[in-house]
Amino acid sequence: MHGGRGDRVACVTLREILAKLSPGTPLRDGLERIQRGRSGGLIVLGDPPEVTKICDGGVTFDAPFSPTLLRELSKMDGAVILSADGSRITRANVQLVPSPEYVTVESGTRHRAAERTALQTGVPVVSVSASMNTVTLYHDGTRHRLKESAVLIARANQALSTIERYRQRLDMANQRLFVAEMNGYATVGDVVGTLQRQMMLERAAMDLDLTIVELGSDARQLILQLTELEGSNATDIEMLVRDYIAADTVPTDEQVTRAVRALEALPDAELLHSSALARQLGLPASEENLMQSVVPRGYRALSRVPRVQKFLMDHIVSAFGELPTIVSATPEELASADHVSGLWARHIAEGLRRIS
Repeated sequence: MHGGRGDRVACVTLREILAKLSPGTPLRDGLERIQRGRSGGLIVLGDPPEVTKICDGGVTFDAPFSPTLLRELSKMDGAVILSADGSRITRANVQLVPSPEYVTVESGTRHRAAERTALQTGVPVVSVSASMNTVTLYHDGTRHRLKESAVLIARANQALSTIERYRQRLDMANQRLFVAEMNGYATVGDVVGTLQRQMMLERAAMDLDLTIVELGSDARQLILQLTELEGSNATDIEMLVRDYIAADTVPTDEQVTRAVRALEALPDAELLHSSALARQLGLPASEENLMQSVVPRGYRALSRVPRVQKFLMDHIVSAFGELPTIVSATPEELASADHVSGLWARHIAEGLRRIS
C-alpha cells in the first residue's frame, strides 16, 4: 500500500468540492441527469498530469461543459475528465488504470477505480452507481455520499434546534461571567464554562455550514437562521482568550491565534473537560482550582461598547492593565492612553458606565 502522497497534486477542500456539486450548479444538474438515466458514470474533477498518466484510451477533446453533454458522454463505459475549474470536458470514454497498490474497500469496478484514482492523484472523483442510483464523492482518502435535498434539510433543521439550545445556554453563561467580571468575582470555572459553550456552538455551526454548502441553492433560509444564531461568536471567543490567556503583558495576536487554533483542534471528548480548556489559556487546570479568582484585562467589556476598535482596546488595556482599573478610570485618565482622544475617552467611559 502506498503510504505517502507527496507525488499527488494539492487537494482542494471538501467544502469547495461540495459547493461545485450542490443543487443549482451545472455539475449537479449533469449528475442528476445521469441518475435519472440509470446509466452510471465516472467523473474526474481535474486533468493534471497525475490524472493523464493513468488514462488509457478514450477520446481527447476540449468542449465547454454542459449537463446534457456530460449525460451523453457518460452513456459510454469509460470515465469523463473535466478541467480543474469544471468549465470544460477534456476527455471521455477513458479507462482509468490507477495502481492496485492503493487499498480500496469498494467492490464495484467503477467505485474501485474512482477511489484508487482519488487516492493516487489527489484529484476528486465522482462515481454515479447505475444499480444503486447513488452519487459518491471520493476525496483525500474519504468517501462522501451525496444526499437528496430533503434528507439534508431534515438533518439541518435538527442541527438548528441543537444550535438554538447551545445559543441559549451560551447567552446565560456569558451574562453570568460578565456580571462576575464587572463585580470582581469571576473564577476560572466561570471563564472555562463560557468558553466551553462558545466552542460547542462554533463546532455545531461548522457542521451545519458544511450541510448548507452541500444544499447549495436550497439553503437560503438556513443561511439566514444560522447567521442569526452564530452572531459574533467567533469574535467573542477571541475576546475571551485575550482577556484571560496567561501573558505578562497585552497578549500578542500570535499568542491569541495559537490559543484559538489549539482550542479548535481539541477532540470533542476533551472539549467537555474544563481542565483541557483551561490548559489552552494557561489557567490552573485542576478541578480544585476552578474556584480560583481571575481578573479580565477588559477586552470583553470594551467590545460591548459600540464602535470601539481593537487597536483602541489594545492601547487602553496596555495603559491600565485590567478591567477594574479601566472601569474606575475617568475620561481624562482614559485619554492619557496612547491614541485615545478625549472624544473616544468620554464615549468609552460612558459606554462602560451604561453596561455596568
